[in-house]
Amino acid sequence: MNGRPRRSAGLLLFRHTDHGLEVLLGHMGGPFFVRREAGAWTVPKGEYEPDEPSWAAARREFLEELGVPPPDGEAVPLGEVRQTGGKVVTAWAVEADLDPATVVPGTFTMEWPPRSGRLAEFPELDRVEWLGLDRARELIVKAQTAFLDRLAEHSADG
Repeated sequence: MNGRPRRSAGLLLFRHTDHGLEVLLGHMGGPFFVRREAGAWTVPKGEYEPDEPSWAAARREFLEELGVPPPDGEAVPLGEVRQTGGKVVTAWAVEADLDPATVVPGTFTMEWPPRSGRLAEFPELDRVEWLGLDRARELIVKAQTAFLDRLAEHSADG
């Protein structure tokens, strides 16, 4: 480890509905999150290397995580947050609509059950849903609530 925090970048889609502002979040896949709701939802994102621009990484990771191309549109920078484990996440918001039924999540492989010697494949995100801001705040990884607050501020200004 080189002492630098791990970095992730992601895109937070949002849309305006009759019920207010909604954001597209993903429920983290794999055995650790299968029965969890609060703190198990996230902006679609992924890690990147220091030599890759974070905006390019956010778009690449959106495609990898959701299996659909990232939408075009004006990107609203939402800044950075530091999650409990030390990872620094950078996010942008893009206004767009996406049908969650079109998502084909990427997968990852890990040993499961632990110390079994067996490898199992799991979806990066096992569900993707549009959520109102209040519900999203209840479910999203705690540090990422700042992205929701910044988006709400931007929306109020716009």
